[in-house]
Amino acid sequence: MSASGAQDKSKDSKAPREPIAGPEVLEPPYPILVEGEVVSGFGRGGKQLGIPTANLPEEVVERMLADIPIGVYYGWARVEGDSGEVRPMVMSLGWNPYFKNEKRSGEVHIIHKYADDFYGKHMQVAILAYIRPEKDYDSLDALIDDIHTDIRVAVASLARPAYARVRENPFFTS
Repeated sequence: MSASGAQDKSKDSKAPREPIAGPEVLEPPYPILVEGEVVSGFGRGGKQLGIPTANLPEEVVERMLADIPIGVYYGWARVEGDSGEVRPMVMSLGWNPYFKNEKRSGEVHIIHKYADDFYGKHMQVAILAYIRPEKDYDSLDALIDDIHTDIRVAVASLARPAYARVRENPFFTS
């Protein structure tokens, strides 16, 4: 889907991507703050893609994220039991057309290597900006390459002062 909500029908686009997404300062509706218990998803993130995800509960996706377009976003996340660390994240919100999902999901990849899963732990997420529309892919490798690009874009985008300051938001200390 594009920012307007239409799915991008292009496949495996090799067009160069901008290294930073979003304006220099946050603009409404951002930040979008959501939280919930990490639930098991489809089991593909870490196992099939090598990019583990922490899935938001269905009720959070359906209630709190119903009004934002599907696509890929970036921001900050904190997981219970992680020493209070607020870490960069990318989030896929949508149907994951490559996998032909039948329900919309919110899959958060926290940009950090964890030794263990954290199903059942409380997670707080600050969504700060939109990176790109959801796409369909002709190959798993093309999907993985695009996710790695999303991660690079998120890290670069979060380094800007207005985005870096959100790590200190009182939302993460509650």
